Amino acid sequence: QVQLVESGGGLVQAGGSLRLSCAASGNTFSFDLMAWYRQAPGNQRDMVATITRGGSTRYADSVKSRFAISRDNAKNTVYLQMSSLKPEDTAVYYCNAESTWSRGTYWGQGTQVTVSS
Repeated sequence: QVQLVESGGGLVQAGGSLRLSCAASGNTFSFDLMAWYRQAPGNQRDMVATITRGGSTRYADSVKSRFAISRDNAKNTVYLQMSSLKPEDTAVYYCNAESTWSRGTYWGQGTQVTVSS
């Protein structure tokens, strides 16, 4: 059974940085796409950043130039380096992975990021 486990969330002051990690286990296949989403209270879950197996990235406009997504295919891990954090970045951040081979979409349990002003 595929599991995604996020870590690295926490409380940080505005302007600070955090690095989120998401480690996958239980898969015998590689993920074509890995991504980070976030959901603030009362809001829908929105895409933050995505990265393909080949390293192509895409970002939400609200985080461009502040966040950087990367992945280590050998370790089955995806990262999100967040800098210049703002209070509006406060949300639960979820890891997502997709595989065309398994035809599956997988989610982590989420990690809370809180940015104080």
